[in-house]
Amino acid sequence: MVPPAWSPLSMPRTTQGLTEEGIALSPELYYDRGNHHEFVSLVKDLARPGEITQSQAFDFEFTHVEKPYESYTGQNVKLRYFLRATVSRRLSDVVKEMDVVVHTLSTYPELNSSIKMEVGIEDCLHIEFEYNKSKYHLKDVIVGKIYFLLVRIKIKHMEIDIIKRETTGTGPNVYHENDTIAKYEIMDGAPVRGESIPIRLFLAGYELTPTMRDINKKFSVRYYLNLVLIDEEERRYFKQQEVVLWRKGDIVRKSMSHQAAIASQRFEGTTSLGEVRTPSQLSDSNSRQ
Repeated sequence: MVPPAWSPLSMPRTTQGLTEEGIALSPELYYDRGNHHEFVSLVKDLARPGEITQSQAFDFEFTHVEKPYESYTGQNVKLRYFLRATVSRRLSDVVKEMDVVVHTLSTYPELNSSIKMEVGIEDCLHIEFEYNKSKYHLKDVIVGKIYFLLVRIKIKHMEIDIIKRETTGTGPNVYHENDTIAKYEIMDGAPVRGESIPIRLFLAGYELTPTMRDINKKFSVRYYLNLVLIDEEERRYFKQQEVVLWRKGDIVRKSMSHQAAIASQRFEGTTSLGEVRTPSQLSDSNSRQ
């Protein structure tokens, strides 16, 4: 279960004003920096207009906050959740923001078929590759095999790449950015007919996000496995295959309180859930791991 956004808000001495606290979700398109699109926003008034003559603390709480998407920072877009406190004054407002990080957790997909494909060049090269699944969680292991059915060109090197493709915009203003997340060598030397090359690629060591599709009709993030063969004349042959990435929930530890254990059991009965962490909490969690 996700706790509601709650915290005391301390206010210094100030002039007449109105204090507000809001939580918002805003995707920022870097090619359109003048426009920020907020599609989730909650606002609460914490104090009536008047004078504050001494430091005060204001408690606030947002329950049942909608968190439909995961926080994301890419090359052309940034999706952020943040808390904003505003003190309205006669001359100028005082505004303070704090980002929070949201992770969208999912359970194992019901259908997760393997990927099998045949590719090649007529009368020169014919290979068959197989991946054990089409959907992987972010700490998963990609297991597969490459079969060489026909080899009549001199191949000297073969690798598999993980490519992230970020798509932003709509209509004529669509931008595609490809980022090679990882390169993994699976063969060095010339293969022969009938040879089988195993693949075992661990995803935990790479900075990956879940697959995102048509987020509020603003952007998408997709991942591809790119099989690359290079011959002795430095010609490159490749084949791409899309895979789906998802974030798995953390394992419940025995030291957790009874209340947290009940919340975890409720999570296991759902398909997806948003987990809120501040950036400092996120860094502390990574250091413990």
